[in-house]
Amino acid sequence: MYKKFTAVALSAALVVPTMAQAADGGESQFSGASDLRADLDHLLSEHFILAASSMQKTYDESSDWEEVEWALDENVKDMGTALEPLYGEEGAAEFVRIFESHNGYTDDYVKAVKDGDDSAKEEAEQNIAGFADEFSSFLDEATEGNLPKEAAEEALVAHEQDVQATFDHYSAGDYMESYESYRVGYDRMFDISKVLSGAITAQFPDMFDGSVESADAELRSTLNQLAGEHFALASLELEKGYTQAEDFDFVTWAEDEHTADFKAAIEGIYGAEGADQFETVWQQDHINAQSDLAIATLEGDEEARDQAIEHLKTFSQDFGSFLATATEGNLPEEAAQDAVWTHEEQVIKTFDQFVEEDYEASVKTYREGYAFMFGIGETLGGAIKAQMPDQFGDEAMPEEMPQTGFGGASDQSSMMAWLSGMVALALGGLYLFRRKENQNNA
Repeated sequence: MYKKFTAVALSAALVVPTMAQAADGGESQFSGASDLRADLDHLLSEHFILAASSMQKTYDESSDWEEVEWALDENVKDMGTALEPLYGEEGAAEFVRIFESHNGYTDDYVKAVKDGDDSAKEEAEQNIAGFADEFSSFLDEATEGNLPKEAAEEALVAHEQDVQATFDHYSAGDYMESYESYRVGYDRMFDISKVLSGAITAQFPDMFDGSVESADAELRSTLNQLAGEHFALASLELEKGYTQAEDFDFVTWAEDEHTADFKAAIEGIYGAEGADQFETVWQQDHINAQSDLAIATLEGDEEARDQAIEHLKTFSQDFGSFLATATEGNLPEEAAQDAVWTHEEQVIKTFDQFVEEDYEASVKTYREGYAFMFGIGETLGGAIKAQMPDQFGDEAMPEEMPQTGFGGASDQSSMMAWLSGMVALALGGLYLFRRKENQNNA
């Protein structure tokens, strides 16, 4: 019988040190329930992006496929480490065994598709289905039925379908469909983390203060999702641009879709004019600069590369100022600028190590950079919460929350509409969007 969850053990095992915790002496600004949900946001969404990347790279026989598979296995080990103080060594070992076998089955699936071996492909699919059955039983027992096997299995099957659809479209050269599936699958992981964290807190209500569905927990998770997806796509764009991959244009399409999500949220805060200005800053000194950096590096044009990096520095200054003004100083300008630039440095470092063929270092930096985005989500969410505690206190509940659950991924537009509306309550009318003069000179 697995050991029961304890709040102390979970906090020690799962929480990732963030800039927010460093700023306030290491204490979270959020409830235990929100912390749990955010930690699962991180671990589960990282699993998805690494699984999708690993399948692509294994299929393409990329030079770094082994290192990406190593990172995927490290993610599993991290989850196992998190579970050990909860279930004990035996329970954690069983979790790792189930997940590592799952990773092996996806490898078998990729090989079967590459070889055109329908029999091996069918066998791999059956093994993957077996994983969903076995792991859903594990979750049912661990949560003492608060996450029933049927619901857990439905979620796991949907997740596996997302991963397979992303890969199947990629291997068939249907890149638009592949990145559509990628975005849906990434979104679903945040639904899963919400329901799983909800099951745990329902199982042990005395061990977790707050609610996974409170307004601040919803805001934080939404910011986590936006920040994490940006990092994943930014890193992917640089790599695909440098290698001149056939799917490069479709990665940039996915980034444009992500930008539209951000713009929808900004419009609810600043209005159409502010949203247009946001898009200009975000694209010109940020997204476009990433493409410029990739091409300049490929062509060995140091001057163009330096200019692209300067654009990214300009963006970090302008966007940090934007966030500081929005939160009325609850997110200090210098801290915000430093955080945004730290993120940009991590993206650049991941890319440069890839170019230098130091793949082990590159995937390690990638994992650090991805984890950092959840610190940004916590910090920004905490600043908004401090600014408007009536709207975003631990007990506040949003009037309309995004549709989530194991029936399918939440609708992205409703998620962004919710974020726009909720944050607009806190920030609407407080200021006009201001652009620095150096943006125009960047």
